[in-house]
Formats: sequence, structure tokens, C-alpha cells
Amino acid sequence: MFKTYFKLAYRNIIRDKAYSIINISGLAIGLASSILILLWVQNELSYDKFHKNAGQVYRIIGDFGEYKAAVNAEAMPAGLKAAIPVVENTVRLSMISTVLFDAGNRKFEEKRVFYADPSFMDVFSFPLVQGNRATALKQENGVLITQEMAAKYFGNQNPIGKILRKDNREYVVVTGVLANVPANSDLQFDFILPMVMLLKTDKYPDNNKWEDFNFYTYIQLAKSFDPSTANLSRLVKQMTNLFQSHSSMAVVFQLQPLTKIHLAPARLGDFPGHGNAQYVNIFFIVAILILIVACINFMNLATARSARRAKEIGLRKVAGAIRGQLVLQFLSEAVFISFLSLFLTLVVVWLFLPAFNVMADRKLVIPFSDAWFWLSLLGIALLAGLVSGSYPALFLSGFNPAKVLKGNVRSMGGNLLFRNALVVFQFTTSIILLVGTVVIYNQLKFVKDRNPGFEKANLLYMPIKGELWNKQLALKNELKQNPLTSDFAITSDLPTNLLSGNGSANWEGKDPSLQMVYQLMDVNEDFIDVFKLKLVNGRSFSGSFPADSNNFMVNEKMLSIMGLNAATAVGKAFEFTGYKGTIIGVVKDFNFKPVQQTIEPLILRYNKDGGFVVVRTLPGKTYATIQALSKISQQLNPAYPFKFDFIDQDMANLYRGEQQMGNIFNLFALLGIFISCLGLYGLSAFMAEQRTKEIGVRKVLGASVLNLVYLLSSGITRLILVAIVISIPLSYYAVNSWLAGFAYHVNVGWLVYFTASLAALGIAWLTVSYESIKAAIVNPIKSLRAE
Repeated sequence: MFKTYFKLAYRNIIRDKAYSIINISGLAIGLASSILILLWVQNELSYDKFHKNAGQVYRIIGDFGEYKAAVNAEAMPAGLKAAIPVVENTVRLSMISTVLFDAGNRKFEEKRVFYADPSFMDVFSFPLVQGNRATALKQENGVLITQEMAAKYFGNQNPIGKILRKDNREYVVVTGVLANVPANSDLQFDFILPMVMLLKTDKYPDNNKWEDFNFYTYIQLAKSFDPSTANLSRLVKQMTNLFQSHSSMAVVFQLQPLTKIHLAPARLGDFPGHGNAQYVNIFFIVAILILIVACINFMNLATARSARRAKEIGLRKVAGAIRGQLVLQFLSEAVFISFLSLFLTLVVVWLFLPAFNVMADRKLVIPFSDAWFWLSLLGIALLAGLVSGSYPALFLSGFNPAKVLKGNVRSMGGNLLFRNALVVFQFTTSIILLVGTVVIYNQLKFVKDRNPGFEKANLLYMPIKGELWNKQLALKNELKQNPLTSDFAITSDLPTNLLSGNGSANWEGKDPSLQMVYQLMDVNEDFIDVFKLKLVNGRSFSGSFPADSNNFMVNEKMLSIMGLNAATAVGKAFEFTGYKGTIIGVVKDFNFKPVQQTIEPLILRYNKDGGFVVVRTLPGKTYATIQALSKISQQLNPAYPFKFDFIDQDMANLYRGEQQMGNIFNLFALLGIFISCLGLYGLSAFMAEQRTKEIGVRKVLGASVLNLVYLLSSGITRLILVAIVISIPLSYYAVNSWLAGFAYHVNVGWLVYFTASLAALGIAWLTVSYESIKAAIVNPIKSLRAE
């Protein structure tokens, strides 16, 4: 029986090639789009689940008022392990570092370097390919490298025991080789150095370790621990009590499950490539909507062919076929088409996955060896076939054989309300996607064009490293002597994504209960001029005032925290990080973090150490300035490779994730709209087919082509208007929910909804017009010859 059904399905596909191509390709595009999105969603949800103890590992994070950090107190891990039995293990990781390594004639500056406690190998399950897992990080001058780095520095040689020189000063020995870090790991690194090596440096002096928030802390809880909300809250309370017994700082601690870090709201200090749960939800919904739209498209196209199969059904019923058999036949046809579409889908996904990976900046692969993947695909195809074929099967199998064989096909119109509802759903979805596309484009353009409060163009920077730290006077002299580099500033950090902060600020009249972290940046006397910032009151730092080494500048937001205004703030006594001085100037607020975040209180201190040289290049002299900087760097710091970058490019990179998500959304929005048009084409074909004789009669009575096109299009127009009414409040809610994630965003006016609605209406008219015009210009003799 099924063999016969599939044979009939195959013959029907071959007989009507145009219909089959539209139907199969529409369903294939819908399935391919959904599979690509779902592969991305599955990848985002899979982060860090490969670790053996993933369910027991948590990261300790802290909130300092509005300052939400991913780091923890340096002494906390050891204290927890000693005081709380349920804490089985702990590990500290440094912030990501840049280190110069060289082996023989191979020298590279590596940007993915961590310092970690020896327990790193116990808490995490990164596979160790070579070396002893128990001792790999216990050697004080040891280093763990990935397979990629082993090949980079040592080629085919065995790297164990090989020597690397670090920062042109000390030597480290390779004690282990790790497998390359999986793409779905929140921690991305190439080198792991022992924590003891970092703690020996002057960067972390031996002071109150309970108030130094310099490290990421992960704890591994005992397997017997029940991670219920109540138990976790109790554990956090114990942590807080332990901390408060050593410090008076006001910190709200939280435990973040390892497997949820990637998609949790971004915190200060989070690693690059952090995910966004909102995007995961959005794209999952888009995948489901595209699949539903593709199924609706199939229903409409199948229903549109009903008149061509009406006599076949009538004859089958007369020959004794019962409705159940006909339903089974049409469902088997739908499933057959769905599986043909699935085959085409896999080809499309395989061809376009590399391009999708580039767009999404991911390393997604089709898991051909995963049985669950194949079961899921077959399940989706089967479900799509059954859902999309259900209405045509029930509708077509319900034809009255007597009426059909008499030629009364129009009375077999089926449930008009249901078909119209499908079209309304399709175009409601399309309008929401159109609105989303416009809003995402406008917001990303707003972010790109927004004035951050300083002139970001033509700012070239070079990090101060190696010998440049000890030759800063010579560096400044060289920069001043060259007119290409003379307009420069030296800053501790770049004002693109500032992380440095401290809570130890005091001033007269400060509320004793005020506990917050203030952003900190060390700058020299040329900072204001080079960045073209605006001074609201007072002056900048100056070499003419020796006392400026202890003085401060603040932004307007800081003044609002202090309860002062720009006119009265200058000259006020101020204490910060152990320095006592006065406020000498007030800077107009400027963005030093991504636009998703509001401007925070900022304190500017006089730069005594270095950090970055930032040069404002002359128009048309950028390349010459780079060459001049390179010459200075090679002259003063020959052991280090010259590195440079641009402030505006760094700022653009902050929104790279949003840009990628915007591009992905726009692509699938267009595909969803295209599939909707296929469905609408099916409905217009259905209507034209049903009204063939009516059109012939109207033409004989003198109706023009324009009259007939209007007649066939008016019904669709009413459906689109209903879709517009439904979609506007839904799209308003959707786009405002997304924009709420940005501290500064565009205002979505009525014009956006009007434009999207008009575009949907235009797309619908263009889609319908082909079948309408084709029906309207048919010779009435052909449509009336049977009368």
C-alpha cells in the first residue's frame, strides 16, 4: 500500500514540475534555515558542558553597587576550602595576559595567556595530550601549551622539556601539552602559566588579599551537595560571612554555574566572545517561525492544486476508497516531499555552513556521526510533512465525489477561514521580521555613528612594553621631536572598554553608607587635547604644577555621585587609592565602555607608570605616522615586535557581536519573507484557479485586466491589513525588549512600522500580481468552452 502511495507521490511530482520545484525548494529553504539557526543555538547552549565536573563547578562573582564584576577576592578560595567542607576544590585564574615567547628563531607575542593554580587540572577537564596531569602546573617555571602552540614553536619535535623564553627575561619549560581548546569553552587560551610566577611580581604586592579583586575564582562542590536554590543561598551567605570577617567592603557575592556563564548577562572582566541569552531566544523563535511558515507554504500550495486532483479523488471514492485511505495517501505524499526536501536541505546546509560560520564567527559542524542529530532531523522532517500535509489531506479527502465528477469544484473550497488565518499568520511574521530588520539596522548604525564624547578618528596607539617601561623619558623625547608623533598622550588604559576601578574614594560630606566602585584611568597632561575632550570647568594636568601628581580630574557623573556641580567642585579636597589631593578639573561625560552600559563615575589620575602611547595622526599621514612609531619602537625596544592599532577599530570591535547577530537576523528574515511569498503565491494560484470561469464571464461582459487584477488582489489586501493590525503591537513589544539591553538606543517611531507594513503590502501585491495578471489575460473562450 505505502509503496503504491509513494509511487503516486513520485508521479505527481514529475507531472507538475513547476509546483514540485516551488514546494520542495520552499520547504528545503525553511528546513535549512531552521537547521542552521538550531545548530547555532545548540552550540551556544553547549558551552562548558564537556567538563567532567561541569555540574559541580561554579564561578564566584561580586556586585559592588552598579559595578558588576566577574572577579573575586584573591584570598577567598583558600579561605572557603578551609572553612566550608562542601567546597571540594578551588582554582584561581588571572585576567588574560599578553606575553612575548620565543624559542630559537621563533618569536611571537601571545594574547591568550592565563596564570592558574595547580588545581586547574583537577577542576577542569581540558584533555592533556602529553605530560603528567598531577604535576604539570606544580613546577614553578613550567608552562602548559596547546597542541597548536606546540606545532607553532617546535614543529614535529616532542615539546616536553623544551625551553621558552618569556618576555626576554626568564625561561620556562614545557611541562604539558593540552588538546586545542574546544570552541564551545568560555575559557579560550594558548598558554597556562603557574600562578606562583605571577604572585612573585611587583604587580601583586603582599597586602590585604581579601580586598584585592584581581582573579577569577572557580569552586568545585562535593558531589553530595544538592544545588537547590535554598542550599546555594545558604552557601553564598557562608561565603559573605567569611569575607566580612576579613573586610569591611560591601560586596554582594553570587555563585554562577559554569555551564551558564557564557549566556549570563555580561559582567566587567568577562572573556571575549561572551554570549547573549536574548539572542539565543530570539533566534530559536525565528527558527520555529520559519519552519511554520514553510509548512504553511506547503499547505497553501497543496490546496491550490486541489482542482487538478478533484476528479482523481472522486474516481477513487467511486471505486471504493474510504476517506482514511485518502488521508493516508496525501499524508504519505507530504512526508515523501518532506524527506526529499530534507535531502536537499542537507546539501544546502553543507554548502552554506562555512559562510554561516564566517558570519556568526563560530566553528559549527554538521554532526554526521551523532545518532541523536539524525533522529532529530528525521523527526523534524516527519513532523513538517505531517503538519504541512494534514490540512490538504483532510480537505482534499473530504471532496464529495458526485459534485466533483459533475465539475462543481468551486464548492469544494474547504475552510476559507482556516486558509486566510494561515496567510495572516505568515504575513504577521513577515512584518515583525521586517520591523526587526529595520530597527536592528538603525540601532547598529546609531552605535557606529554615535559621538562617544571624544574624537575617535585618527587615534593610533602603541602599547608600552618591554624596555619602553624603563625608557619612558627617551620615548617621550623621541615622540616630541617628530612632527608626525608629537601630538600624543600616555594613558594607563584605553577609553574603549575600561575595567580598572577602585572603591576607596573619600571627600568632604561623603555618605558613610555609600559603597561603590569608581572607574579609574591614569592620564598625562596631553590627554584632554589629544582626545579632544571638553572641560566643563577647571584645567587639565600640567607639568608646571608638581602637586598635580596627587591631584585629580573627574567626570560629570562622578560629580552627581558626590552631590556637587562643576562650578563648586574645583578645588575640593579629594582622596583616592591612598593619594590626597584636590579636584583640579571636570571633564564632560564621555563613553569609555560599550553603549549597552550607562556612563559611570570616572576619576582621572596623573599617569606615573605608562600603559599606552596614543597619537593623533595628521590628515593623510597615517601610514607615515605608523612608520615613524615603528622606527621609535625598534630603536628603543628592539627585542619586542612593534604593535599598533586604532581606537575607532577597537570601538567597532566592541559591537562585533551585535553586528554579527544583526547580519544573521537580516538574512533569515529575508528568507522567512521569501517563503511567505511562496505561500502567498500558492493562495493566489488557488484563487485564480477557482475563479477561472468567473473571470471568463467577466471578460466577456467587458471587464478590463485592471478590474480583474483588483478583484483577485482585494481579498489578499484585506488579509495583509489584518496582519498589519496584529503585527504592530507584537513587533513594538519585541523591538523594545531588544533595545532595552542598550543604555543608549534609537527611538522607534511610527514611520518604521508604517514602512514595514507598506513593504509587506507591496511584496504581497507583487507576489499576487503574477497569477492575477496571468488569469486576467487568458482568452475567455478557453475558460468557458466547457459551458
